[in-house]
Amino acid sequence: QVQLVESGGGLVQPGGSLRLSCEASGSIARINVMGWYRQAPGKERELVAVSSRTGSTNYADSVKGRFTVSRDNRDNAKHTVYLQMSNLKPEDTAVYYCNIVGIWNVDSYFDPTAYWGQGTQVTVSS
Repeated sequence: QVQLVESGGGLVQPGGSLRLSCEASGSIARINVMGWYRQAPGKERELVAVSSRTGSTNYADSVKGRFTVSRDNRDNAKHTVYLQMSNLKPEDTAVYYCNIVGIWNVDSYFDPTAYWGQGTQVTVSS
């Protein structure tokens, strides 16, 4: 069973920084795509940033240059993805969700399911 545990959300003033972390646990050998989505009140969930095992990344236009997604790809490392957020703006306020897609387990079985974290609140306000 795959579980995602997020941490790092909170209240920050405009212009400030936060770092989100998400650790995936379970019978996992490799993960294809890891990343972050967010959902603001009254809006649909949207992609923030994702990172593939090959190192490619994709960012929402609204966060380019301010947010950085990274992951720990070392062999036998904890399966963790991070989101470093800088120069935060009030419009970044949302619940941020960790997402992983495409898992090879320790028996080399491929699971294409998308898994989600429980969400962590980020509030940008003075």
